[in-house]
Amino acid sequence: METRAGVLDSVVEAMGETPLVALDRVVAALGLDGRLLCKLDYLLPGFSKKDRAARAIIEAARAEGALAPGQSVVELTSGNMGTGLAIVCAVLGHPFVAVMSRGNSHERARMMAALGAEVVLVPQAEGGVPGAVSGADLALVEAAAQRLTAERGAFRADQFRHPGNPAAHEFGTAAEIWAQSGHTIEAFVDFAGSGGTLGGIALALGPKGVRCYAVEPAGAEALAGGDLSHPGHPIQGGGYGMADLVHLQGVPLAGMLAVTGDEARAAARLLAVREGIFAGFSTGANLAAAIQLLRGREAGRTVAFLACDSGLKYLSTDLWPDLV
Repeated sequence: METRAGVLDSVVEAMGETPLVALDRVVAALGLDGRLLCKLDYLLPGFSKKDRAARAIIEAARAEGALAPGQSVVELTSGNMGTGLAIVCAVLGHPFVAVMSRGNSHERARMMAALGAEVVLVPQAEGGVPGAVSGADLALVEAAAQRLTAERGAFRADQFRHPGNPAAHEFGTAAEIWAQSGHTIEAFVDFAGSGGTLGGIALALGPKGVRCYAVEPAGAEALAGGDLSHPGHPIQGGGYGMADLVHLQGVPLAGMLAVTGDEARAAARLLAVREGIFAGFSTGANLAAAIQLLRGREAGRTVAFLACDSGLKYLSTDLWPDLV
């Protein structure tokens, strides 16, 4: 992997080349058979993997003429894509409107606003619980995003459909993981939100023999065609009960894994205290799923996953106990 030299033109140029770390202390603590590798995308400028997709989508839109100089950008977000877009739009001179459910953590909304975004918070569907964003909540956010796009004459980033999302991971993240691991990874897991990360990485690494697995919340297992009894799970950023994710259509996957909210919490806390990696809910879900694999069908092998975003974005949630 090449190392950047000299002074970067902007912080946008820093959206990539994150470290890959062996979780040997977690493996030893749990007595696992195999190896876990974690790619630290929570260290990107917006503190999440979504920076990569945000940059790719905006740069492609500008190059294609779909986004004019100074034109506004609108996007539905749980907070991470919005943060990445806020950064890219600030640097490139585009007003940005983030449309987000009130069910997401306050830290995400405050960070986007601090970066200059206009944040539109959409009330949750009837019966919604803060900290648990369902597919019904997402549908309300989507309707608001469509309305604002039309009213502002804006470009819709559309992370659930724009090809720049998976391309950022197919040609960026996957290439980095493959090179950094010395071509040794045998399996990869990722919590399914838009499906862009998993879809892109599976397209790049699947042909190399890497088995790629989708991770869903237990009780919101739409991709697996399983249990849908708990759509209001606490794992923010995905698990919306959507079975038809565009970025996963035609992508060969090795299987689907279900993780409970409690398992995701426990794994995120274990990652913090054993490895010093302070990441969020979906990272905990990824680690919990990777542990499942090393205890089962991928025992003795090397499993990789992303630290998707920072634990700092969840300090107001029950992910982190109040210890002080």
